[in-house]
Amino acid sequence: MSTPNAVYSSLATRRRYEVWFLRMGLADGSGAFWIRYLLLSPGQSEFDGQYPLRSPVQIWATWFPFGGKPVTLIRGLPLDSLKLSPKGAEPFYFRTENAVIEEDRCHGLLELDGHSLLWDLRYRSCFSVTLSDKGWIGFSRTPHSDAIFSGEIVFDGRRVAGEPLGVGVQGHNCGYRHRKFWTWTHAYFSRANQPPSTLEALTYEMPLGFVFRKAVLWHDGVQRVFRKFRESGDLSEDAQWKFDCMGRDRTEISAAIDGRGPELHRLPYQRTDCRGAFEVRNNSLASASLILRRPNGATETLYTSSGAVLEVVR
Repeated sequence: MSTPNAVYSSLATRRRYEVWFLRMGLADGSGAFWIRYLLLSPGQSEFDGQYPLRSPVQIWATWFPFGGKPVTLIRGLPLDSLKLSPKGAEPFYFRTENAVIEEDRCHGLLELDGHSLLWDLRYRSCFSVTLSDKGWIGFSRTPHSDAIFSGEIVFDGRRVAGEPLGVGVQGHNCGYRHRKFWTWTHAYFSRANQPPSTLEALTYEMPLGFVFRKAVLWHDGVQRVFRKFRESGDLSEDAQWKFDCMGRDRTEISAAIDGRGPELHRLPYQRTDCRGAFEVRNNSLASASLILRRPNGATETLYTSSGAVLEVVR
């Protein structure tokens, strides 16, 4: 079986996005980085030096400073600049002249709009999961859910290095088109003298008025899957997502993700038919709290003040 990062698209695909991304919260607490390696409708889109969102190959990086305004760098590249591993093949690789991602490492350099970002990262994890897999329609995979990052990153002359450097997630998404609406979160809960726990949850629109809903909790070395949701919170204006759900073993969780604040970022995503863009809201320094209730009445609480990412499209 191929790895969760294995390429799905061919370079002749006329309508599809495929993205490999990571969210890394720095161990020093100063902020988080969101980095994306994107393939967009390579059989249809053309390189546009003035508007990188239209390019078939794109490298994105956003710096989320704690308590500050995020900064995004996006570079578009022509298709012939990309070396991509064959569909379903191992080892996986996505390589351009200045940016590379592979199964357990990535590096890159972006210099745009007076900013400079260099990264050289390695990552490892104990848990991977597939949240959604609808064949050619699309999928959401998480090859590294409890990722620990090592290496260095230099933004505008400030260098941070470490073993570890930070923690977070590395994901892989693909689709014929973007969903009309979705909400996604990943929370990394560090625990003293214990392995970390992670929560990942996703909802999106489906045909005929149905809504996909799924949450996966990785806790104490056990995966728990939840599908029965009760959602609340204000996602239309604010970025607050609250939900309660129950697993098959009658374990319950109550989660609250808060993406409000100056770190909430608004970005345009290009549609796969290359006809315009839409807005995505992302806060990669969101807070998250989770209450776990077991069938025997035992209760645990997990919390992170800035170790979550919340992404909303409405």
